[in-house]
Amino acid sequence: MTDPSVQEMANKLAEECIAVQRKIGDDRLFMKLGEVLGASSQTLEEAFLTAVRTRLAEQQGRAFLVNKLKEFQSKTDV
Repeated sequence: MTDPSVQEMANKLAEECIAVQRKIGDDRLFMKLGEVLGASSQTLEEAFLTAVRTRLAEQQGRAFLVNKLKEFQSKTDV
């Protein structure tokens, strides 16, 4: 189990990194930041990468649901 303070730091970094990724258009920025973190703390690196991946997966899941609903609505609106 990760120390709660490490998890909190990882979550904050994940949110900030995802925001910067969107702004600069670099969808692999989180991997580069993970390398930087891993040079000093493997624990923080792992927590950060998990936090980023779960957030990105959640965003992909939501986008999938939105698309499925649009498909359904386009078929029923005919």
